[in-house]
Amino acid sequence: MRGPLPFLLVLPFDTSLLEQESCLSGKLLGNYRDGSSIKSVMITDEECISSWTAQTESSSAFFAPAIQGFRQLVWVAEEAVDDSLKLLAPQDEFTQFLERLSSPPQGEETFLDSQQDIFIETYQHSDYEVLYQTPTAALLSVNSRVALHLDEVLPRFWKSIPVPSFPIEFIPVPPSSIEPVKSVLESLAYNSAVSAVVDSISIPQMKNDVRFLTGEDGQSGILSRHSFSQGSRIAAAWLKQRFEETGATCRLMLFMQGFAPNVICRYESIVNTTGTVIISGHYDSRGSFGSTRMPGGDDDGSGTTAVLGIARAIARNGVKFHQNVELVAFAGEEQGLYGSRAYANQLRSLDANVTLMVQADMLAYRKPGEPMQLGLPKSIGTPEVAQLVANISSLYSPELEVGFTPACCSDHQSFYEQGYASTQVFERAGPIADPMYHNSGDLSDREGFDFDQLKAIAKVQFATILHYAGFELHK
Repeated sequence: MRGPLPFLLVLPFDTSLLEQESCLSGKLLGNYRDGSSIKSVMITDEECISSWTAQTESSSAFFAPAIQGFRQLVWVAEEAVDDSLKLLAPQDEFTQFLERLSSPPQGEETFLDSQQDIFIETYQHSDYEVLYQTPTAALLSVNSRVALHLDEVLPRFWKSIPVPSFPIEFIPVPPSSIEPVKSVLESLAYNSAVSAVVDSISIPQMKNDVRFLTGEDGQSGILSRHSFSQGSRIAAAWLKQRFEETGATCRLMLFMQGFAPNVICRYESIVNTTGTVIISGHYDSRGSFGSTRMPGGDDDGSGTTAVLGIARAIARNGVKFHQNVELVAFAGEEQGLYGSRAYANQLRSLDANVTLMVQADMLAYRKPGEPMQLGLPKSIGTPEVAQLVANISSLYSPELEVGFTPACCSDHQSFYEQGYASTQVFERAGPIADPMYHNSGDLSDREGFDFDQLKAIAKVQFATILHYAGFELHK
């Protein structure tokens, strides 16, 4: 006898849905951004749907019966971009994309991995199904192989995130993780030693580092750091070596076949503690559709360079920490946070004591005529951690105008979803304004790429580590 017919739900996020007395408890497939709101994707049965709709205002919910079962579910959403950038994209660009995916088969198309010049897969249009759609988001059911390559065909102001195949546990950040952040906030004061250490981050060195990653130096040979490219492997090995030169212990974490590895580097605490602070960026890149050039200078060569600049300053000043500190360069961010999800899930399974996590993604672009800025996430992230970063910015980089950004979400989301206190630092207190976003022109040698802003935000990241983790100088 067949069991209850499963149903897929998309509805506004509400923690009451996850309470034990709700039939939807334990049915969550994740929370995802749709314009300015957060939507929950859930899967349950017809009996629960009937019970829930009888008790709840359900007009804002979407239902889809999983008669044949779903293949790989993928959430795709429009990024928060400045109005000036929206003029660069055809108004019907994504609509045409969805129509092509859901149209009847008109012959075969192929994905060609232009990074390795190898044939990936032949598929039919019927391998796609559009299950849910709004003007700013869509939920697709796709072939699992195709899901890994959606970034290569999506409009450049859209990103994709894979939806788990089975329900996941909703893990809120517990009060016990927020209290230490509040404690640091309450006692926070300017420290001249912190100021001297963070100011030692070198702009000339960061220029050299980002030019290696983009291939602008003419020496690295990197055309692309797409997660499936040879250039990403060159970058991973180079990053590992550079971090190790600063005294860190590094490893390459393989997390899925075909993807470049995460680069995980650790400075052991000089006191006995399991507490670990993570500062990170993602080193994979995305470029213009159809182009093999994917330099990723701002996205996220800037965040990766900031993390590397912090590592060099740690070595330069003989910094020793009172908590374990990890500097991480993630891969697979552009395909849907694959690298950070794998690591955050691994840490949660080990019950790792991650006390703070700050992701750096896109730090260097400054729109002409605007002041230097620091953007903090408006929706997904721990507000107390964002407040700590903002307060530290006023002490060590007062030239930055601090505010919230709707641009969301980078690898900090993977840690936030595992109940770890986390936030992100971004280049603008507003939507994305970089005209080279997800474009093959994302180089460091261009108007608007501001190394002074990059250093100012890196100083804030580094000062956050120093104040939160505690430190000593051993020159």
